[in-house]
Amino acid sequence: MGILKDNGVVYEPINEVDLSPNSDQLYLHSDVKAPRMAGFLAKVFVWFLEMKIIGKILLYFLKKNNRIQKLVSYAVLEESPLYVPLHPYEEFEEQEEEIECLNRGLSASEQVQHAVDCLQSSDSSILEDSNFSFRRWTILDYSRAYTSRQITPLMVAERLISAIMQSSGPEMDMSFFISYDTHDILRQATESTLRYQRGEAISVLDGVPIAVKDEIDCMPYPTTGGSKWLHKVRPCKEDACCVQRLRACGAILVGKTNMHELGAGTSGINPHYGTSRNPYDPKRISGGSSSGSAAVVCAGLCPVALGVDGGGSVRMPAALCGVIGLKPSFGRIPHTGVLPLNWTVGMVGILAGTVEDSLIVYAAISGPAESHKPTIPRLNLPKLNLSNMSSIRMAKSNEWFNDCSDDIRACCSRALANLHKLYGWETIEVTLPDIEVMRLAHYVTIGSECTASIAHHLEKMGKSESGWDVRVALSIYASFNSRDYLNAQRIRNRQMRFHEKIFSMADVIVSPMVGVTAYEIKDDVRDTGELDYVNGAALVRYSIAGNFLGLPAVTVPVGYDRLGLPIGIQFIGKPWSEAKLIQIAYAMEALCKAEYKKPHVFYDILAPS
Repeated sequence: MGILKDNGVVYEPINEVDLSPNSDQLYLHSDVKAPRMAGFLAKVFVWFLEMKIIGKILLYFLKKNNRIQKLVSYAVLEESPLYVPLHPYEEFEEQEEEIECLNRGLSASEQVQHAVDCLQSSDSSILEDSNFSFRRWTILDYSRAYTSRQITPLMVAERLISAIMQSSGPEMDMSFFISYDTHDILRQATESTLRYQRGEAISVLDGVPIAVKDEIDCMPYPTTGGSKWLHKVRPCKEDACCVQRLRACGAILVGKTNMHELGAGTSGINPHYGTSRNPYDPKRISGGSSSGSAAVVCAGLCPVALGVDGGGSVRMPAALCGVIGLKPSFGRIPHTGVLPLNWTVGMVGILAGTVEDSLIVYAAISGPAESHKPTIPRLNLPKLNLSNMSSIRMAKSNEWFNDCSDDIRACCSRALANLHKLYGWETIEVTLPDIEVMRLAHYVTIGSECTASIAHHLEKMGKSESGWDVRVALSIYASFNSRDYLNAQRIRNRQMRFHEKIFSMADVIVSPMVGVTAYEIKDDVRDTGELDYVNGAALVRYSIAGNFLGLPAVTVPVGYDRLGLPIGIQFIGKPWSEAKLIQIAYAMEALCKAEYKKPHVFYDILAPS
C-alpha cells in the first residue's frame, strides 16, 4: 500500500500551542465515514473484510477515510512515546479538614470504616429527610436496616433473586446478567444474616448486594468477557483482587453482569447474551461496555456494581442510565484478575446510585495488591460536607463542550451555572487541542492491546464464535502496525503535556459525559450486533482523556432530555485527586438530587413488607 500512502499532519511543538480560549487551534469534529450496519448487511461486510486481498483494501480505506493515517499513522511530531500513563505523585493543596489520609496496610474493612467516618459529618441526613420525589437506597440504608432487624440479608437476597428472574424473563428481557447462581447468593446471604444475629457484621458492606461486570473474575462464575469462547481458554480460578476485598467486607456478590462483547463497543448490544436494556426506557440501550452493571444499579437491584473502563466503559453507561460512574487514576485499583484486554487504558471502576456509595466501595477496593510494593500514593478520602467546600476552578473547552445534542448542552450548562451560583465556583475558558486526534490514538492503542492479548487464542480457534460486529472490530484492530502504535503513544505523551498545562490553571476539566442520550435498539441487532460508528463516536467523545492519560474522572446525573432520558456531566481530575473529585461530584449531586426521577423499571428491594 506504499503508493497510496497519505501525507501525515505535522504537529506544532507543544510550547508553541496556544491553550487560551482565543487559540487558533482548529477543533476537529469526528468525521466518521461508515454507514450503520446490522443483520444481513453486517454479515456481508464481514465476509468481504475477512477475505485476504479485498479485506486489506477495505481496511486501508476505512483507516484513510476516518483519518487515522493522516492524524496518527503518518503524523510528524517531536514527542517520544509514553507507553504507560502512571503518574508521579504530587501533594495537593487540600485542607486537612477536607480529607482523611489513610495509613498503608489497612484491611479493606478498615478502609471502609474510614469512609463511613468521612460521611458522619456529611449533609446526608439533611438530604435524606428532604421530600424528594425519588430516592435510591444506599449502602448505609442496607446496613441500618440489617442492624435494626427490620430486614435480613437473606430476605433481601430472596427479593433480589425474584427480581432478577422476573427481569430476565421473556416479557421483560432486560438481560442484566450473563450468569447468576441462586444457591451461591442464598449461601452468602445466610452467612451474612448469621453474622448480624451474632452482632459480628464485618463492615457496612456486610450483606449488601453488589454485581460484577463479566470482565472481572468472581467465583464461582466463568469470566466470558461477553463472548461465547473466552472462558473456555481462560478459566476463572479465583476472585480478582477487587472482588476479594469486597468479599472480605461481607458484600454479597450476586453474579456477572452483561457487557458488550470483549468491551469492543459502546452500545452494550450483545448477540450472545442479549442487550442490557435501559431501565428509563427499555427500548433503548444502556450503553457499554459495562451495560449490565449500569442497568442493575439504575433498576435498584444493587446499590453498587463494578465495571471496567477502557474507553468510557463505566462512565458512558452510568450517564445513559442516570447513575454515578467513577473511574480512578491508573494504578489506584489493582488490575489482578481482570481480563487483560487493554493493559494501559483499562481500569476497574465503580457504578453507584449515590456519590456516598461510590466513596465507600472506592475505599474498599483501592490500594496496591499485597504482592506488589506500594508505588502509588496513600489513599485520601474526602470528608463530604457541603458547608466546608473549597473554591473550585473548572476548565471548559467551549467547542468540545458544545459538541453534543442541544438538550445535553443546555442541561450541562445549567449545572455549571448552578455550581457558580451556589458555591461560587469559577469556570475558566481554555482550548484543549487535538481531541479527535487523541480519540483516534486511543482507538489504535486499545485495539492493538486487545489484539495482542487474544491473538494466540484466535489463531487456534478463529473468529467464528465471535459476534459479527466484534469480528469487524477485531479485523480493524489486527490491521494496526508498529508505526500506528508508536505514533499513538507519542500522541499520548503530547496530550499528557497539554493536560498538565490545563491543570496548572484549574482543579478539574468539565464536560458533558456523552454527546447523545440513549438511542433505540433496532430489531435487526439480535443476531449480529450493530455497527454504528457515528453514535459510537458521539458516545465516546468525552471519555478518552480518563483512559488514555490515566486520569481520574467521574460522571454525575444532572437532568433529562425532552424524552426523559438521563444526562450526565463529567469532571476530569488531576492524577491521584480522587478525593477532590468525589467532593465535587457530591456537591453536584446535591444540587440535582431533588429532581431525580424514578426509572420505568425499578425494584424497591428494601421497601417495608
